[in-house]
Parts: sequence; structure tokens; C-alpha cells
Amino acid sequence: MYLLTRLSKLAVVIVLTIPASATRCAELAKLTIPGVSVTSASDVAAGHFTPPVADKALHIPAFCRVVAVAKPTSDSVINFEVWIPNGEPWSQNFLGVGNGGYNGAIYYEEMADALNRGFATASTDTGHPGSDLAFAVGHPEKIVDWGYRAIHIMTESAKLIIRDYSGVFPKHSFFMGCSTGGHQALSEVQRFPTDYDGVVAGDPGNDRVHLNVGFLWPLQPHTTRMVMQSSQALNFLC
Repeated sequence: MYLLTRLSKLAVVIVLTIPASATRCAELAKLTIPGVSVTSASDVAAGHFTPPVADKALHIPAFCRVVAVAKPTSDSVINFEVWIPNGEPWSQNFLGVGNGGYNGAIYYEEMADALNRGFATASTDTGHPGSDLAFAVGHPEKIVDWGYRAIHIMTESAKLIIRDYSGVFPKHSFFMGCSTGGHQALSEVQRFPTDYDGVVAGDPGNDRVHLNVGFLWPLQPHTTRMVMQSSQALNFLC
């Protein structure tokens, strides 16, 4: 009788510690967020996980993987993923992952690292694939997406997805990035100060005009030489 009483009390404690509004992972595919479509939501078992277009598997704990796309404008296609630990490893904190350069890609290795450290995490391609700057030509909204909007939408959506899955919002939200990720961190603090409780802005590429001139400066001697050689060739032909 004593054992049954103890077990019944334990059962009550277990039930009470599970939020009443918690949602199973697959059900997140039905989640409605304005301007955002959840394309898939599935449980991933602990072990090795090979992300799309990756050449190696990542070691991860069990988690709920949510794949989504945001279209805040008619010319926006912002892909992002949210990973939420499934069970004990979760610290109930959230870590947003920054990008590098102009690279439009989801940073799976950084997400796996965050997951292994007990964070729910998210990453976005910032609204374009690859690192070719041609994505910006004639597409001012895509520049805005890359500049700041994609990270903000990813962050707001990730918190809602985490809330629906676990029943609670993250206790604390952090962002970490380097270079472009550093500029994203500073931009979040300046534009959307309530998105994160703290950021790590490593080597931020925040003075973008001077930064791009710096990228072009080493090319100047080569460009000048090529122009002179072309001019000499034309003179010879004439």
C-alpha cells in the first residue's frame, strides 16, 4: 500500500511537470504563423543525422526538427529551421545561430553544437541560396531580408514554435555569430532589442560600405594591369 501511494504521488508529479499545452512534434506542421509556412516537423532520433546537401553526419541528441519558410514580401523566400531538444538535454534556453559572409545557408554544424549544449536553436539562409552577390541585383527586398529581416522573423517564429512544442517560451534567448553573424547580432540589439537577452557579436562586419571597399582594394592592382594590357592589345591591333 505504501509503495502504491508513493507511485501515485510520483505519477502526479510527472504529469504536473509536463505543460498542459505541449504539442507533439509532428503536430507543429499545422502551426499557423502569419507570413510563415511550416513545411515539415518530425522527430529525429539521437545518434547521427546528415543534413541536406551535407557530406558528413552530425552527432546529435534526440530532437524535434521543424523546417519552415517565410515570405514577408512578394520577393522574399526565407528558409529556416528550428531544432528543439526532445527531453532532458534542454536547458529551456534558445540560441539563434548567425551566418558568415554573404553566404545564404542554414548552419547545421552550429545548430548541432547548440543542441548538444542543451539549447533549442535556429538558423536561416537569410533569404537566398549561395554566396553570389547577384541575389541582390534588382531585388531590394532580398537585401533587406539578408540585412536584418530574416534573422528577426526566424527568431520570432522560433520562439512561437518552441512555445507550442514545449508549452513554454524559452527562459532566455541568446544569439551568437561572427563576421556577418556579428553584424546580425548588433542589428538585433539595435532594431529588435527584445528578441534576445544577450548576444555574442564576434568580429562584426557592421560597417558594410567600408568593409566592401576593403574587399575590393586588393583587386585594384590586378584590375589596373588587366586594363593596361587590354589597351596595349587594342593599340597593337589598330
